[in-house]
Amino acid sequence: MQAARGTSLNSSHVDPVSGQTRRGSTWWLFALIGTAAYALDVGTKQWALSALADRDIKVVGDFFVLHLTFNPGAAFSTGTQFTFVLSCLAVLAVCVVLVLSLRLASTLWSVAFGLLIGGVGGNLTDRIIRDPGVMRGHVIDWLMLPNWPVFNIADMCIMGAAGIIILQSIRGVTLRGERVTDDKTATAESDS
Repeated sequence: MQAARGTSLNSSHVDPVSGQTRRGSTWWLFALIGTAAYALDVGTKQWALSALADRDIKVVGDFFVLHLTFNPGAAFSTGTQFTFVLSCLAVLAVCVVLVLSLRLASTLWSVAFGLLIGGVGGNLTDRIIRDPGVMRGHVIDWLMLPNWPVFNIADMCIMGAAGIIILQSIRGVTLRGERVTDDKTATAESDS
């Protein structure tokens, strides 16, 4: 199929009403979700510092408790002796997500990357500003379930992002919203 001079063969990423590319709108979705996730994480951590400093709050008996703790390590409190390395990896992750976000033209990938940057950014903020020092700070965790490490909103965002990334990868959907088929060709995918 031949397109008219100056037009794209694949116009599925252009809104016929506004003329705006879907890539632009999905980048704004990424930015909105990332900002909201980051603000929610930072805000709830500030609340936890004041409300949980001297007590726990039982929300659902012993099943769900709000309990303040400080985590120098990664998930499940692993790698507590590598706090500086974990901070450097978080900085790298934020940079990679920001660079890859420029390619986004998929709604689900935008949601995933927004959750990821909000979560990683929230925990990185703790590593930068909390004691015992810059790039060695301990992450504030405050949500506790039985037989599970204490966690925070940022951890939930990172896990949600991981789930969406796995789903999109299994579905074969690229950052541009195209589905890769067995014969290595891409077709437009609407995953809104």
